[in-house]
Amino acid sequence: MKKNKNEIFITKATGQQAVFSPDKLRHSLHRSGADDNTISKIIREVQGNIYDNISTKKIYQLAFGLLKKQSRHSAAKYKLKQAIMELGPSGFPFEKFVAAILNHQGYSVKVGEIVKGNCVTHEIDVIAEKENQHFMIECKFHNLSGINCDVKIPLYIQARFKDVEQQWKTIPGHKAIFHQGWVVTNTKFSGDAIQYGLCAGLHLIGWDFPKGNSLREQIDTSGLYPLTCLTTLTLKEKQFLLDKKIVLCKELCNNPELLSEAQIPQARKNTIMNEAQVLCKGVHT
Repeated sequence: MKKNKNEIFITKATGQQAVFSPDKLRHSLHRSGADDNTISKIIREVQGNIYDNISTKKIYQLAFGLLKKQSRHSAAKYKLKQAIMELGPSGFPFEKFVAAILNHQGYSVKVGEIVKGNCVTHEIDVIAEKENQHFMIECKFHNLSGINCDVKIPLYIQARFKDVEQQWKTIPGHKAIFHQGWVVTNTKFSGDAIQYGLCAGLHLIGWDFPKGNSLREQIDTSGLYPLTCLTTLTLKEKQFLLDKKIVLCKELCNNPELLSEAQIPQARKNTIMNEAQVLCKGVHT
């Protein structure tokens, strides 16, 4: 890539290089709800501290640190992608998170069901039903940046779905029901994965796919933020709550006594609940 004067190259998590774009940083900060003055100030600070080949991770850390000083709840939204990765290392909290979003959208959901297929039995991450629709959903969770879902994932999920669908259609009344396999991931799909998914009739939801209904957009629309967004909780406290199968800020807002179980002092409990309640205000019922 040929460099023009005044351009600064950054290194993505994939190892690829790109030209630093203030507009992309502005857009991501704007999504967090930060005001224009704060955004402009952060961009100036970032531009004054970056250098050739700086990683996108370091740029994020710099912008996040600056934003947190101005507005904790905006910083919480800004760190959404990282917060979802903090749901790991196991995929179960992510499965519960996906189920919560679907339940909020009016689906009845089951998590971690053992289902008999035509050939073998399968453990399905999430089963969702609404009206005349029945979905088998597999959640592909990654806790590291730069890892995409390649074409092998939808190929594998489609094979499992077809085995399950064949058995589902033997259930009385199910021949008239629409069945579909889904793949939901917190990262990106490769081009081949998207092409195969669309061709095979799989429904794919990734961090930024499909445009207008991506995972990020569904979270922002519903206001269902993971508790790992909270900048006022320590990693140890987040893990304590995750171990209790608490995944959403909304669950914390509805059950503030959970902070007492985590042995958090009263002064900090108030600070944590203040941040959580601002995020919970975005939950549209």
